[in-house]
Amino acid sequence: MSSQAAIWLNKSRRTRLEEGHPWIYANEIAKTEGEPTPGQLVEVRDHRGQLLGTGYWNPASQITVRIVAYEPLEAMDAAFFRARFERAAAHRSRFLGEGVSCRLVYGEADFLPGLVVDRFDDVLVVQVLTLGMEIAREAWLPALVVVFAPKGVYERSDVGVRTLEGLEERTGVLYGECPRHIEIVENGLKVQVDIEGGQKTGYFFDQRENRAAIMPLIKGWGTRSGIRLERRESDNGDIQTVPVNEKGNVVTFPYWDGATVLECFAHTGSFTLHACDYGAKKVTCLDISEHALQTARHNVEINGFADRVEFVAADAFEYLREQVAGRDERQARANAKAAGAKVDTSKPLSSEGRTWDVIILDPPAFAKTKRSVDGARRGYKDINLQAMKLLNEGGYLVTASCSYHVKPELFLESIQEAAKDAGKIIRRIEWRGAGKDHPQLAGVEEGHYLKFGIFEVRSRKDI
Repeated sequence: MSSQAAIWLNKSRRTRLEEGHPWIYANEIAKTEGEPTPGQLVEVRDHRGQLLGTGYWNPASQITVRIVAYEPLEAMDAAFFRARFERAAAHRSRFLGEGVSCRLVYGEADFLPGLVVDRFDDVLVVQVLTLGMEIAREAWLPALVVVFAPKGVYERSDVGVRTLEGLEERTGVLYGECPRHIEIVENGLKVQVDIEGGQKTGYFFDQRENRAAIMPLIKGWGTRSGIRLERRESDNGDIQTVPVNEKGNVVTFPYWDGATVLECFAHTGSFTLHACDYGAKKVTCLDISEHALQTARHNVEINGFADRVEFVAADAFEYLREQVAGRDERQARANAKAAGAKVDTSKPLSSEGRTWDVIILDPPAFAKTKRSVDGARRGYKDINLQAMKLLNEGGYLVTASCSYHVKPELFLESIQEAAKDAGKIIRRIEWRGAGKDHPQLAGVEEGHYLKFGIFEVRSRKDI
């Protein structure tokens, strides 16, 4: 007979646990047996007494038990954590390659609820989100070092959700040497990560595959500028295929076929780097944070893209609206001129009115709670509406939402409503989630937070 305390679940509860969801809420618990200690393991039984699993207990949290095993488990000791870390490492090695910078441990999806581990080259950055994992740190930290052999482990548990567990925020070195700035490689590109001052753990790995997905969008725009390929004889008599403009002159700019790209909410400029690598003609890299843009500038420079990138420190909503206002003003002048009306050209235009071939929107979460969903939907509709108005005909909108509370169908509806109001017809090219280092447990909707789409955008009147 086990000496562990146990909880018994209500007969009338939903069978979420049996369907794969590892959380037990306080209102699902009918009774407790023994004297469970906060942060320690308890048996989880159904109303008939059948063992369903083992999890750690925290009566101060609405999520009172988090399952760590579906069988008896005496302790989350070093051996337990080594086995879980080795399994997590095997998954990343299979799908990403050995030693790749990535998310190594993704909480519940790696059967380690409350623990997140990111690898930046040879340094690990951890987030400890729950009381159970906080108490177990003397077991998981040495196991982490044994399995992954890092030069350093740094903690970034400076997140508000810890307060829901009765924990204070904390940061600092846990093991070895942890330089603040670390250079990693993603999809062949160099990226500097600030593990102390960057958002979350310093970088967002979840968009790795999505950033690579923009490659087909970036080339194929030269013909719109009147550039064509023509076979010509070179000075040494060889026949070569060269780009030629409408006047018949050879185009020497190497990125003549590339897109003009706007990345909003750029953070470290990761989409900007990929756009440049895939041959973009010009990229506008925008973020409201000067600190973020400093990192983005550095990343652009170390990859050799500085001549094709401009940086804008601005609020994305305001910037897009200003460009739309400028575009509308220019169009109104053009329409007046075409109608034979007198146009006062001495009055300067109020805004630039720029347009782009590809616009990328990767904002932070707009909805932190269920109550903020309506406001978030308005925000997503507004920003996608403005972006669609600024796309050149046949351009591409790359748009994402990391708001868990905004479900995929709601996000898609916001985009479709934006297209309707903008007078656009959109074709969905890609619809994806997070990358393979962020696996998703079936039955756990909370893990399906990231929505990523690529849409071709055309005007109704041109179809």
